[in-house]
Amino acid sequence: MNNSIKFLVKEKDNRKRLDIFLAEKIDDLTRSNIKKIIESSNVKINKKTAISSSKKVKTKDIIAIKLLIKKLDKLSPSKIKLDIHFEDKDILILNKPKGMVVHPGAGNHENTLANALIYKYKDKLSDINGEFRPGIVHRIDKDTSGLLVIAKNNLSHSKLGKQFSEHSISRKYLCLVWGVIRPLQGTIKTLIARNKKNRQLMMVSDFTGKKAITNYKTIRVFNIKDIPRISLVECELETGRTHQIRVHMKYKGTSLLGDNQYGKKNIKFKKINEDFLDKLSFLNGQALHAKSLGFIHPSKKKWVNFESELPSDFKKLLNLLKKLSG
Repeated sequence: MNNSIKFLVKEKDNRKRLDIFLAEKIDDLTRSNIKKIIESSNVKINKKTAISSSKKVKTKDIIAIKLLIKKLDKLSPSKIKLDIHFEDKDILILNKPKGMVVHPGAGNHENTLANALIYKYKDKLSDINGEFRPGIVHRIDKDTSGLLVIAKNNLSHSKLGKQFSEHSISRKYLCLVWGVIRPLQGTIKTLIARNKKNRQLMMVSDFTGKKAITNYKTIRVFNIKDIPRISLVECELETGRTHQIRVHMKYKGTSLLGDNQYGKKNIKFKKINEDFLDKLSFLNGQALHAKSLGFIHPSKKKWVNFESELPSDFKKLLNLLKKLSG
């Protein structure tokens, strides 16, 4: 199946390389993916096929790209148990486990949340985002757990999408980070773009990217003998950029426990605490959980808020830190 997307080049993107322009616009694709699509004659500039990745785009150019999903004519259902937190005729609130990808992408065609949804609900979900993203209004990282809202019809999807675009949705996350963030609470406001050295990662940029705003507050600092200081932090998102919290924590000079992509290297221990290292080693991905989700219900037109429990690996580590700190 081909999915065609069009972009209008704005003044700020004038004279950018075609592959860089598209990689910045499409989060799911790396620059090398973009290059292959261009080389397979699936990108057009003003209706003319582009032949070079290094072609410079110009203001008001219309760029059309066909996204090719390999060997995938339709979404295959997967029998996976879903942790349904709430459900009515308009929405589902799901608690996504760590390790689950939200929808098919490069290298992930099966066992995603989308595959599980299509198995359980078949065609009883919104299709605004296409048949490969049934009901999916937003997403969270593969190794982040927590709450997602799923739309069961297009009207609900449209109303929820509007709230996301207006940043009126309330999204709060809990995370464990190395050290202490200064100040203890505040707002991080930056641009986030793809990392120039590693296209799988994101980075804070002074010049390009999408606006990202994270409000954070430190709930507790754990000062434990022989263990580096660790903070429990609540982050409330105003925007929802790829890897936003993880990138913003790195920008503040720290990282999440268990984060293999943005994590601090060479964390030094004065003395090894076996119990702590054991719990840390069983942390399945980064210690980041989407704990609450609030919005105006699409048909009831009243504010609703949902809370979820921490996953067991996160909870065990947090309980140990509380125990060790006395």
